[in-house]
Amino acid sequence: MTELNAANAGTYKFDDDFVVNRLGYGTMQLTGPGVFGPFPDKQKAIDVIKEAPKLGINLIDTADSYGPWFADRYLGEALREMPDKGHSIHISEKVGQLRHGPGIWIPFGDPKYLRQEVESSLLTLGRDHEELLFLHRWDTNVPLSEQLGVLQKMKEEGKIKHIGVSQFSVDDLKAAQKYADIDAVENLYNVGNHKDDDVVDYAEKHHMAFLPWFPLDTGKLAGANSPLDKIAKKYNASSAQIALAWLLKRSPNILPIPGTSNVDHLKDNVAAANVKLSDDDFKTLSNLQK
Repeated sequence: MTELNAANAGTYKFDDDFVVNRLGYGTMQLTGPGVFGPFPDKQKAIDVIKEAPKLGINLIDTADSYGPWFADRYLGEALREMPDKGHSIHISEKVGQLRHGPGIWIPFGDPKYLRQEVESSLLTLGRDHEELLFLHRWDTNVPLSEQLGVLQKMKEEGKIKHIGVSQFSVDDLKAAQKYADIDAVENLYNVGNHKDDDVVDYAEKHHMAFLPWFPLDTGKLAGANSPLDKIAKKYNASSAQIALAWLLKRSPNILPIPGTSNVDHLKDNVAAANVKLSDDDFKTLSNLQK
């Protein structure tokens, strides 16, 4: 039986000190309803995070807006409780959103606020720099040059190592590259919705990591006797595992970060690293759209 290990998905290299197994983990579900407020069971949230490195996961994606701050607090506590104090875990953090209630997300790109968020994040996570820091959303009320400019400045100061942007088109990425070194992009993307194929291709060409959010949104594709369901049965896998396997095969720069608040579900996601789709099955899935 093949070992259950995220390393089986292969690796992606940001730099010599920042090499990750391509199948990561996202903390968004470790909050209350509407991604707002605390998770009902704090210790369970911490335990799920602590299980991740045991399964070979060494990339955890988070955001101060998850809660807000609750997911980051659980992550910080989990890191401190790990045998190596979390030094083997690489973190991607996101800043630039305000939360005023469940389901409410307000882009806010004031440079002073972005700087404050980074400093607060480092304190919460117990780190002296952000390895990967995303502008969570583009606040159109503030010039992009100012939003990315402060992040680039903090990179020069050593507070940020790599900068990413979220929900950017190819044209947006080209604009962003005028103001900062962009090493990653995090967009909505999955087997049922790959309208951002051009962004994935642009990112790969320019050595940017692509972190797909909502990677398990299979929607109608996962129904009984659907093409996705038939392929899943062929590989003795779940539809979610096939969805992740499709992402991993789609491009070597894709780093899926599925989230869960359940250890068994976490293990099920990691098992996707062992699913190697044939070229024909990959093509069949690629032609599906919701």
